[in-house]
Amino acid sequence: MVALVGCGDDTALVRKIQNQRQAKQQMVTQQDHLAEIFVLLRQYIDLEPEKAERQIAYHLNRWSESKPEPDAKVPELLDTVKGVMPPDQLTRRSGSLTFLPGDADHLRDCYLFNTLYNWVDTDQHDESLLTDWFKAQEKELGGETVAQLKTATRLFDWTVRNIALEADFDQTPAPPGPSFPLGMEFRGPGYRQTDYQTLIRGTGDGLQRAGVFTQLCRQAGIPAAVLASIDDSTGDLTPFCVGVLLGDQIYLFEPRLGIFVPGPGQEGIATLAQARRDPLVLRRLSIAGFDQFTYPIAKENAQQCAALFNVLPEAISPRMQQLQSGLTGNRRMNVYVDVDQLAADFDAVTGISSVRIWDVPYLAEVYRATCEAYAERDPQFAFWYKARWAMLDGDFDMADKLARGRWQHLTGQFSDDEQESIEGARTLYMQQRAPEFEIDDLRIDVDLQQSYGLRRDLGTGSEQWDQQLTQIQFLMRMGKRTATYWLSLLQADDGRLETAENWFSKRALDEEQQSYWEPSARYNLARVAEALGETDRAIELYKRVGEPQEHGNRVRARLLAKQAGQAEES
Repeated sequence: MVALVGCGDDTALVRKIQNQRQAKQQMVTQQDHLAEIFVLLRQYIDLEPEKAERQIAYHLNRWSESKPEPDAKVPELLDTVKGVMPPDQLTRRSGSLTFLPGDADHLRDCYLFNTLYNWVDTDQHDESLLTDWFKAQEKELGGETVAQLKTATRLFDWTVRNIALEADFDQTPAPPGPSFPLGMEFRGPGYRQTDYQTLIRGTGDGLQRAGVFTQLCRQAGIPAAVLASIDDSTGDLTPFCVGVLLGDQIYLFEPRLGIFVPGPGQEGIATLAQARRDPLVLRRLSIAGFDQFTYPIAKENAQQCAALFNVLPEAISPRMQQLQSGLTGNRRMNVYVDVDQLAADFDAVTGISSVRIWDVPYLAEVYRATCEAYAERDPQFAFWYKARWAMLDGDFDMADKLARGRWQHLTGQFSDDEQESIEGARTLYMQQRAPEFEIDDLRIDVDLQQSYGLRRDLGTGSEQWDQQLTQIQFLMRMGKRTATYWLSLLQADDGRLETAENWFSKRALDEEQQSYWEPSARYNLARVAEALGETDRAIELYKRVGEPQEHGNRVRARLLAKQAGQAEES
């Protein structure tokens, strides 16, 4: 009997050990799949997109096999964009319990915005115009709310400094474009590129800046929405600010102007409640004596606003809710949004009369698909469409290095990691800065052509080859000037203000190296001058006539002059 009992006890013990080992092995396997996903995300810029999509979807589905099936509830707010995306596509992307290849783009964006948020959210990137106000608010708002508001301000300020402002309607030369559905126009506002493209390219209009800022806020766990006034007669929406919800107040940031909305008395950051109550809050965004800089939104327009949420179907899907629960420790990033709860939180604030999903990111997908289809039919349009960003997207070595440099910059890898054999953004940007004489010689120096990996294909005539070399020279110069500007920004991002000042003034703004980055380079030079205590110089730069952001720059000049105790001027 004793032997039998002992045998039974041993059997139970063996089973227990086996179950523990199985559970441990299962956990290791799951962990490995998540690890593989993050390896792919870190290397995403170097991967072939379709292959990356398949691999990421595979690992996600393997990881989810042992997880409880998620709740397949579809958010009610999804109804607000049913007219923008085909119903079957909307249902599949938002409701699928199985991870899809297209989820890779969503995770890439989450990874990139999360990594960016983590290195930007430091004291080094504080908004100097708000230092005293933040200190004064700690007693009234509490340390946690002030800390979140500081984070939001850092993320907004980084967006303004690093996303060069474009006009709402791009007026640069272009061939005729296609006809668009849903009331869109060729090169119209907001939808002409995605949030990812805006971030990678470093340029965008006010709505695209709003997209980047709200994405960063999401990764910081800060509720944010694009706010729009509502026309009483037509119901049309006019976006004007991004609202950040902290406590029971919505704080206002103006992405087109590139400045937070100053509160009453031009102190601190205005709330929606203050803008609805005090007509001077929004009126002070106008510049006296400059009719072209009259702010279009007044107190009356801010009484009833719509809150628009920047979420695509993937972000509100049950599979992303499932994945969110598995992202812990240094893998933590926000891949899921409870959009109905977000809507309820905003809807509870006085002045918000409508909550809905923002249609701009959906329109951006339609816009891109329409352009790509048209490019297949129209060679002239195809050349323009691809050539605009070929220096970054092209299939040649210099474009690959510039894209990798930009990725390293955005993920905070500024310097080389010799131990891991990783080139940082500085090195990759510097590799773009070929001497002008070398670029000039490219058309005649065969050895130089070969050193850049350029080969003349059999059957290519002399005239055609010369045209190709001329185009490559143009792309090399654009890549060089873009790298120069981004390297100047990197110096500022890294806190090397004197070095940044030198790069902006002597390289990015070199009269012999002119580019479309000049207005943003001047703005950032002013920001560096401001940080170095050169107030008069900064104000002079902010008041330069004809800049894309002149309106907002003059608002900042006014606030800076007030802080410095100077007589107020526009």
